[in-house]
Amino acid sequence: MTTFRTLIVAATLAATPALVAAAPSNLPDFADLAEKQGPSVVNISTTTTVRQEARSPQMPNIPEDDPAFDLFRRFFPPGPGGPHGGMPGQPPREQESHSLGSGFIISNDGYILTNAHVVDGADEVTVKFSDKREFKARVIGADKRTDVALIKIEGRSLAAVQLGDPARLRVGEWVVAIGSPFGFESTVTAGIVSAKGRSLPQENFVPFIQTDVAINPGNSGGPLFNLKGEVVGINSQIYSRTGGFMGLSFAIPIDVAMDIAEQLKSSGKVTRGRIGVVIQEVTKELAETFGLPKPAGALVSAVDPEGPAAKAGVEAGDIILKFNGKPIMVSGDLPRTVASVKPGTRSTLQVWRKGAARELGVTVAELAEDEGAPQRGPQRKRSDKTPQNVGKLGLGLSELGANQRRQLDVRTGVVVEEVLQGGLAAKAGLRRGDIILQVNDEEVKSIEQFNQLLSQYEKRKRVALRVKRGDGTLFVPLQLDGAG
Repeated sequence: MTTFRTLIVAATLAATPALVAAAPSNLPDFADLAEKQGPSVVNISTTTTVRQEARSPQMPNIPEDDPAFDLFRRFFPPGPGGPHGGMPGQPPREQESHSLGSGFIISNDGYILTNAHVVDGADEVTVKFSDKREFKARVIGADKRTDVALIKIEGRSLAAVQLGDPARLRVGEWVVAIGSPFGFESTVTAGIVSAKGRSLPQENFVPFIQTDVAINPGNSGGPLFNLKGEVVGINSQIYSRTGGFMGLSFAIPIDVAMDIAEQLKSSGKVTRGRIGVVIQEVTKELAETFGLPKPAGALVSAVDPEGPAAKAGVEAGDIILKFNGKPIMVSGDLPRTVASVKPGTRSTLQVWRKGAARELGVTVAELAEDEGAPQRGPQRKRSDKTPQNVGKLGLGLSELGANQRRQLDVRTGVVVEEVLQGGLAAKAGLRRGDIILQVNDEEVKSIEQFNQLLSQYEKRKRVALRVKRGDGTLFVPLQLDGAG
């Protein structure tokens, strides 16, 4: 054992000189970049006035025969509620809340980009430069959907950053962040691009740049530079289990941010297109079910009956492959692509339906500011009907009555009352309370017809069940091997 350990140490020592010698030629030097670009990065501090209701101190719940009762009564005078009540009500108090963030100059006349959450609700915004100059700023506009804000200070001949092209970034490329983590101004950190076009939950309109650059609270709104000294993104979010840096940082591509900034500058708000569909990712199993050669596109799980897509003839079960000729590689590409189109524009969709591609024309509408907010629909009570088992799927089903269909806003469907553990339905991810609306593109009208459809598709070995779950709908691939 001793000899083995000695060999490892010796081998490591022997290799060390070579590693040290190689380091200077392989690792970049960020000093010039930091010195040149630092003056364009600013610290942003905000002040928000918060109104708080004054609370009366409450006397502890102590029995009156307790020796401590008289002592506490002196400090907690009786209020309207008796000896245990609080002091008379007081007017609301105003308290100032402060927060810190970062930003950067995009024009020499004082326009600054930062994150929307940095200036959200602020009564006062102060911009501080690395040379200690301070300016009061006004918020031109903020877009919460992309977390981009544009603010303005009164200044001239300010040092503005140069903008780069995020599309030319390569995974593994070095990038640098400058900002004020935890209030430590002009902090420089570096890392590499970990991934591009990353979609995050509840973030449909930003193809994030993922990096392993150390980003912490206070870095928000600061620039992400490539080695040319060009800004390629705005540092916006981190993934963390502790609240601190864990190697997963996300930046908004600068081209997305500048498009938002131009709209905020010209009109104070952001206009986005919509076509009125609910989509999901196309998995390998779903691609096989719909006869698609490879997983791609956005699978339509629901269509707004009054929306542009419905008027264009889009149906649930269609897979949108292209929008205005631009390929939709993953489902997250669609909302970003559609949102960038001006409302009223006539566009084209390429959809995959029943094993073939077809073209549809659609006129893009405007996305409402609050559209997409989750809404709670009517809750379905468990049926008192005896569920009917469906072969070896491990499903217990019941049929919907007219009142249930009306309450749930569905025309047809059968309800999953039971899912047997270990069955094919459980493996597919079906849950009790799901409403099965379709088998592939066929509507389910009854349990008997559902069984007939399964028999019809049995040779395919797999089908896609369109399911209503809670307030949404989705397609679930179901393996039919062994189903009777």
